[in-house]
Amino acid sequence: MLTALAIRNVVLIEALDLAFHAGLGVLTGETGAGKSILLDSLGLVLGDRADTGLVRAGTDQASVTATFEFDRMPDAVRGILGDAEIDLEPGEPLIIKRRLRADGGSRAFINDQPVGVALLRDLSRMLVELHGQHDDRGLVNARGHRLLLDRYAHADVGAVAEAWQRWSKADAELAQARAAVAAARADEDLLGAYLAELTVLAPVIGEEQDLAEQRAAMQKGERLSGDLVQLQALWEGSDSALAVLRSAARRLDRIASEHPLLGEALASLDRAVIEAGEAEDRIAAAMDALAHDPALLDRIETRLFELRAAARKHGCTADALPAKLAEFQAQLDAIENGGTRIAELERAAQEASLDYQAKAEALSVLRAEVALRLDAAVAQELAPLKLDSARFRTAVVRLPEDRWGPQGVDAVEFLIATNPGAPFAPLGKIASGGELSRFILALKVALAEQGGAATVIFDEIDRGVGGAVASAIGERLARLASAGQLLAVTHSPQVAARGGTHYLIAKSSEGTVTRTSVALLDTAGRQEEIARMLSGAEITPEARAQADRLLEQA
Repeated sequence: MLTALAIRNVVLIEALDLAFHAGLGVLTGETGAGKSILLDSLGLVLGDRADTGLVRAGTDQASVTATFEFDRMPDAVRGILGDAEIDLEPGEPLIIKRRLRADGGSRAFINDQPVGVALLRDLSRMLVELHGQHDDRGLVNARGHRLLLDRYAHADVGAVAEAWQRWSKADAELAQARAAVAAARADEDLLGAYLAELTVLAPVIGEEQDLAEQRAAMQKGERLSGDLVQLQALWEGSDSALAVLRSAARRLDRIASEHPLLGEALASLDRAVIEAGEAEDRIAAAMDALAHDPALLDRIETRLFELRAAARKHGCTADALPAKLAEFQAQLDAIENGGTRIAELERAAQEASLDYQAKAEALSVLRAEVALRLDAAVAQELAPLKLDSARFRTAVVRLPEDRWGPQGVDAVEFLIATNPGAPFAPLGKIASGGELSRFILALKVALAEQGGAATVIFDEIDRGVGGAVASAIGERLARLASAGQLLAVTHSPQVAARGGTHYLIAKSSEGTVTRTSVALLDTAGRQEEIARMLSGAEITPEARAQADRLLEQA
C-alpha cells in the first residue's frame, strides 16, 4: 500500500511530506484548495504525461516520491520489477521517484535505479486504482473485466490455459510436419538422385584423410625414386662402396696384429661396414615404403576427387557425407511414411482441440452463470447510491475462433444503462462524474475482495449527493477499506466521518505567494472540519453537535 508521498515544487505545493495508513483515509478542504494537485502529483509519479505546468513558478524542477510497502509483494509487481532487473529484499519498500524539469525533461527512478516511464505505467495498474471523473483505468478499462469476473467465480482458468498450450503445441507440430512433407515431396526426384549418387559413392568417415595421406606418400616416392635408385647402386656389385669396405676389412684383418694402431683401424673399419650395411637396409626399406603404383595413384586421386566434389555439391565436408546420405534417406522415408505420421499428429491435435473446447466451454457456462449473480449483487447496491433507475449487466460474448486464447473463448465487459429503456453501453461512455464513481463503488462492493490494486482512490465520489446517499457511500467505502487501503477525496461530511485518518487540504497566501498545505487532523480537528463542511463559513454549535453525532455513528 501507499505509505508515504513526498512532493516538492508542484504547482502550489512547495514542500509536502504525507504519511498514509491502511483503512479509509479521507481528504477534505474547500474548493480550490489543491486536492487535484495531490492527485496530479500521484499521477506524475505513476507514469502520467509530464506536464511542465506542474512545476511551481520560479523553480527549475518538481519532484514526487511515492513509497509503497507490502506484507507480501504481489507476484505481478515482483514480476514486472524482475523483468527490469530490479531486485528488492523481503520487506524492503518500493520507492518510486519522478523528477520533472521546467523545460519539459523528466526522469524516473525505482529505488534509486533509473527506469523508463513506461515501467511506471505498468506498475501503476498494480499499485493504485484511481476512480475519478476522467479516469480510464481500473474498473472502467474493459481489459480487466474478464479477470475480475473469473476471480469472482473462482474459475480455474489455469486448466484452460494449459489445454490451450497443449492444443497450440499440437497444431504447431502438425503444421511443421505438413510443411516438411510438402517440401520433401516437391524435391522428391532430386532427393532420389542425391540418394542414388551417395549410395554408389558409399562415403566413409575418415576416408578422405586416409586417401590424401596415401596420395602424398606416393607423390613423394615418385619425386625421390631417381635419387633412391642411384643410392642403392652404391651398395650393389663387386665394385660398390660397401664391397670395397669389406675387402679392405679382410685385408686389414690379416695384418692387424702387427701393430696396435692397425687393430684400432680394423675396429673402425668394422663399424663402418656395419653402419653402411644398416644404411643399405634402410634405403631398401624406404624404397619399398615410397614405392608408387601409377595405376593405384590414379585410382586414389579419382576417389579423392569424387568425395570432394560431392562434399562441395552438398555444402558440407567429406566426413559429413554419410550423415547427408542418412538425411536424404530419412526425408524420402518421411515422404513414404508422412501420411501415417501426419494422421497421428492430426489425431493428437484434434484431441487437444476437443479438450480445450470442453474446458473453455465449461468456463464460458460458469462465466454466464456467475455474471447473473454479479449483476444481481451490483443491482442491490445501486438504489442506496441514488442509482435506482440504472441497470448493470455483465456481457459475456463468444469470440470468433481466431480470437480464442489461453483465457478461453469469451470477451467480458461491464455495461450500464442509466435510464429506463436506454441501451447498455460501456461504463466510461455512459456515466460521468460522481455517477461513474458510484457505479464503480457498487461494483467494487459486489466484487468484494476479488483483486485489484493495493491502494484504491476515489475522487469526489459524493459529487451531487448528500444525506442518506452520502451515508451509504461512506458506509461502503469504510467496508471496502477494512481489507486494505482506500483514500477518498470528498466534500461530504457523512463520508469524511467514516475515515480512519483525515487530511485537511488548505490554501494560504502571503503577499503574492500562494501555498497549499496538508495536515493530518486529530479528533478535535476532525470535529471542526466536519462542522465546517456541514455549516459553511461560520461554524455553529449545532454544526459541531451534528459533527459529533456523525463521528459517533461512524
